[in-house]
Amino acid sequence: MAEAALAPGGPARRRRRSWVPYALLAPGLLWLAVFFVAPMVTLGSQSLQEGNVYDGYTLTGNVGIYADAVGKYWPHLLRSVGYAATATVFALLLAYPLAYFMAQKAGRWKNVLLVLVVAPFFTSFLIRTLAWRTILSDTGPVTEVAQALHLTDLLQLLHLTNNDTLLSSKFAVIAGLTYNFLPFMILPLYAALDRLDPRLVEAAGDLYASPWQAFRHVTWPLSLPGVVAGTLLTFIPAAGDFINSRLLGNTQTVMIGQVIDSQFLRVLDYPLAAALSFVLLLMILGLVTAYVRRAGTEELV
Repeated sequence: MAEAALAPGGPARRRRRSWVPYALLAPGLLWLAVFFVAPMVTLGSQSLQEGNVYDGYTLTGNVGIYADAVGKYWPHLLRSVGYAATATVFALLLAYPLAYFMAQKAGRWKNVLLVLVVAPFFTSFLIRTLAWRTILSDTGPVTEVAQALHLTDLLQLLHLTNNDTLLSSKFAVIAGLTYNFLPFMILPLYAALDRLDPRLVEAAGDLYASPWQAFRHVTWPLSLPGVVAGTLLTFIPAAGDFINSRLLGNTQTVMIGQVIDSQFLRVLDYPLAAALSFVLLLMILGLVTAYVRRAGTEELV
């Protein structure tokens, strides 16, 4: 019996192997527990407290604060989702042709283009957003060209700007969100399109499919994993962003992230800020779950 237990492939070795996956998972699980689960529990507890920063807070189980938070700030929640969804759509429209060109047509320039896509990450998010204030300034060339082409008039008709300028408007906030999160859309799309076998498109052409039909029935379905991953990576951080709305927007473009930041750091109403954070989390989780189910979970494989 002892020899059988110690033999290669015996019970002792099988038991040892069964613990290996758990040992490999332990560091990641510990990281999540310390930096995700513990802060979430603390935030949830804080949202159910009452009091003030001077006298202290007491856990009273005040669930009514969630109704108060939604009732007072529901326009900011909807605005955040709307801006994030719009920026995600624009990012997809911009990223898909670029990712396709990089993956299928760039040849030896592929790595250079990848570096150019990733290069903005070497600059602070704040600095990149501040740069857009210069780009969209009232006296800058972009605004002057837009005015000359009457694009600002069109943006006013679409209620994206309030006057003949681009800065401090819905347009500026959405443009900033689109730019800042564009790489998160490009990279998953590139990864999916780079795996695409061009012979499949050639086969579709041999079967008398037009370029549009080949794209619709071959390229697009095979790139859906990248589309799903890219839209999630873009929408989720964009919905909680507050830098773009603060630096590029106005009082009519305040997003929920900016409200949460203000409640935490200026108003010092910690329970309300925590409740708003949880409401935003649950809203995004619900939207993402519905989207993944609609797209099909197998697309994430």
